[in-house]
Amino acid sequence: MTSSNLQEHLSSKAISLLEEDADKIKKLILVQMENLATRYCPLYEEVLDTQVFGFSKEVDFAVRAGLLPAETGKQLVNNLERNLAVLYEALNNKGNVE
Repeated sequence: MTSSNLQEHLSSKAISLLEEDADKIKKLILVQMENLATRYCPLYEEVLDTQVFGFSKEVDFAVRAGLLPAETGKQLVNNLERNLAVLYEALNNKGNVE
């Protein structure tokens, strides 16, 4: 395997693993969206915030290690943060209705 093939393989593997981790967090967000638990559930929010923070650190590492282009990493994190923002907006709207 040549050096460029190895780099390409490692980059593909890094993106695949990061997408798997992002999907796990998205599933947590979807479960919360389906249940729309009360707004006063800071523990669940803490877990999601911690998961997203950890994910952003994984992406940062992959970018710094040269396994992932910075723009791709930014897109992965932004997509997850948008999903989280949608959840928080839905929870806020639910809280305003109750």
